[in-house]
Amino acid sequence: MSSRLLGDADSHERREHRPRGCGSFPGNRAELARQAGEFVHSVDFIDRLSRRVARRTESQAPGGGPAALAYLGEELVPELAELGFVSTIHDNPESDEHPLLIAKRVEDEQLPTVLLYGHADVQFAHDSQWAEGLDPWVLTRDGDRLYGRGTADNKGQHSLNTAALKTVLDGIRAEHGSGEDRLGYNVTILIETAEEAGSKGLRSFATAHADDLSAELFLASDGPRIAAEVPTLFLGSRGALNFRLIVHERDGDHHSGNWGGRLRNPATVIAAAINALVDANGVIRIPALRPEDPPASVLDAVAKLPDIVEEGAPETDPDWGEPGLSPAERVFAFNVLEVLALDAGDPTQVVNAIPGTASASMQLRYVVGTDVSDFENRVRTFLEEEGIHGVAVELEHCMPATRLDPEARVVTAAVDSIRETTGLDVAVEPNLGGTIPNDVFAEVLGLPTVWVPHSYPGCNQHAPNEHALVSILEQGAEIMTGMFWDMRMCPGDWFSSK
Repeated sequence: MSSRLLGDADSHERREHRPRGCGSFPGNRAELARQAGEFVHSVDFIDRLSRRVARRTESQAPGGGPAALAYLGEELVPELAELGFVSTIHDNPESDEHPLLIAKRVEDEQLPTVLLYGHADVQFAHDSQWAEGLDPWVLTRDGDRLYGRGTADNKGQHSLNTAALKTVLDGIRAEHGSGEDRLGYNVTILIETAEEAGSKGLRSFATAHADDLSAELFLASDGPRIAAEVPTLFLGSRGALNFRLIVHERDGDHHSGNWGGRLRNPATVIAAAINALVDANGVIRIPALRPEDPPASVLDAVAKLPDIVEEGAPETDPDWGEPGLSPAERVFAFNVLEVLALDAGDPTQVVNAIPGTASASMQLRYVVGTDVSDFENRVRTFLEEEGIHGVAVELEHCMPATRLDPEARVVTAAVDSIRETTGLDVAVEPNLGGTIPNDVFAEVLGLPTVWVPHSYPGCNQHAPNEHALVSILEQGAEIMTGMFWDMRMCPGDWFSSK
């Protein structure tokens, strides 16, 4: 394993191609994109990312408030001030340890605004589990990989986006003189420090600061591409509803020889309840948890996604899940009901006894078009109708499903912009298979949401050995520079979908 990154790497191959419509683009668009890509290899960018990785902003552990505050105040505020932003650090309405930053660059109140987003917090470091020679708090390079907690999720990604914005502003000044740096739109940046803790307080904060966060477009980077070599957009996320099924019959366990056949077995009841909700092939049986048919635009977008097999990924089970759907449709256009954990008796010391209590932790990943209102009562009623009695249903956590129509005008603009920059086809996911707090931006703020991820599925973002790929960061810098430039040249394409 090599030491901390100090040098350059070969830049990825670029394709020559013709510019798209909306008038002609000045030749400096391509030059600016090239400069942004090269900046990823610079000492300035590496030093910046090194400092940010070194800040121990674990948000799930108590006592992280000072580190989160220092990251916002010492890392982001000075950088953004140089770009003309006025920043304010706010208290989190639901936590003393997870502040938020709003930075605003206003050229004219009458101009449209793009809202950018990122998060400064990281997952637990798991220091002792990293490979030899790696430290989660030290940026380390090995070939194309930049190791360190937050390199992929999300410090590297939001650092890349502000660097791209600076490239565009510098390019405008160079073109028009040092006194001219007008983008032709306003920019607001929101950075939270509790994303890895479930975005605690984000929804209520956005509600209270809706005027400060008002915009025409939400544009952000988080999560992975569909594959390392495929530029990707995603437009929302599946919802996540976690719940427990609990059967409590009595305190304590009772001998199965003396009481078997006379006492209800909670574990048997739990097994029956699970099977009533989802069958042995993963097909959802309860009608209330099945989605409406997705729109044609969603199915069309999913059908165009490339069939990717990542190295090291498990082999998929073709007969698992909703019949008649492709694997991609099952992930991006349908619901899945999973059993996450089962609890009955003690499997490490099995005894001949009927347990008094049993439970199952379950999760519904669901798409737009699924009604999860009155969830507990609807599931409980269904089980009773199936003849399964005494099952308590407890809702633990729910994040809503969101999705921007893939045919929205801004999606076309983003796809065209990325294609112009890279010469590559773009994968458009109507929503992630996983879940992010996109509902805050889509529902609370009412914005069209476009995500441009700068990571890949194998980045270990929540595990030891988290890393970013230099090649993706370079291409991501070029992509974002092109987007910020195109929003200036063709605002009607980008700010018309709200």
